[in-house]
Amino acid sequence: MDTEGLRSFVRAAELGQVRRAADELGVTQQAVSKRIAALERALEVRLFVRTPRGVDLTPDGRVFLPHARSVVAGVDRAVGAVRPGSRPLRIDVLGLRSAQAAVLHDYWRSRPGTGLDVVTLRVDDPRAAAAAVEAGEVDASFRTVTGPLPHGVRMVHAFDSPLELLVGPAHPLASARELTPARLRGHRIWVPGIAPRSEWADFYDQLATAFDLRLDARGPHFGDEVLLETLARSPDVATLVGARDRYVWPAAHDLRRIPVVEPVLAYPLSLILPGANPHPALGGVIAHLKTLPSPSGRVWRPSWATTPGDTGVAHPRGAGHR
Repeated sequence: MDTEGLRSFVRAAELGQVRRAADELGVTQQAVSKRIAALERALEVRLFVRTPRGVDLTPDGRVFLPHARSVVAGVDRAVGAVRPGSRPLRIDVLGLRSAQAAVLHDYWRSRPGTGLDVVTLRVDDPRAAAAAVEAGEVDASFRTVTGPLPHGVRMVHAFDSPLELLVGPAHPLASARELTPARLRGHRIWVPGIAPRSEWADFYDQLATAFDLRLDARGPHFGDEVLLETLARSPDVATLVGARDRYVWPAAHDLRRIPVVEPVLAYPLSLILPGANPHPALGGVIAHLKTLPSPSGRVWRPSWATTPGDTGVAHPRGAGHR
């Protein structure tokens, strides 16, 4: 099948006009029309209907569009993989202060001059992030699909992020050097803004069940500054953060990060990749992830964790999986 015909179809569908698609592709309107007509003959279906303003997709065209877009994205990745000076590697992270961003920063500093574009997709459902990878909008995404993977992508374990309790100076646990999950029981752990259908919503559900914790997700998340200020002023509110997550607060807040041990509460982070024709620079990122240390001692992970080689792990109430 002619990939230029697919590209012409995709751009005409996205722009709604054959003329605009031709201008963008640098060919004549007649050439785009011929490519689309040839594609329709090959498929034996109509993809467009003419309108006074341009073109609209037929039902067959709407079904065909995401698949055509995926093929075009795969061709672009393949060409970029062998073209000198190809585009920077584009990776989605949950936030620029997240552990994923910190790990990518370390990777970039170890390889000065590496082309790297760190972005944050405005989606909570990891399947939407997987779709963005499959469509070529990003080259990889630090998300975890806890159910069946969508077609066209694969997922690898990236690293584990041990949790720490973050509290203000007046909190009764503020003086502890480390804490077990049992000592967190009965304390209010505020985690605002948990998005439904996200992997972190499932993670916190399993965590609360496994250790009988009082996790409070009520209220919107007004940003890290509001959260940190609330912790600094409160004698009874705490939250959980990843050991590699980067938080900065005024010295007057006097917040304390306290490791949780016996077992370590590990948030497993995954990397979603294209099933075929990945960006050539992804190999270096994956190699860097393999050098990151794993939590030592007893470790709890949610049931959907897929970390290989874990040993000696206790899982209260059967909620964890190694």
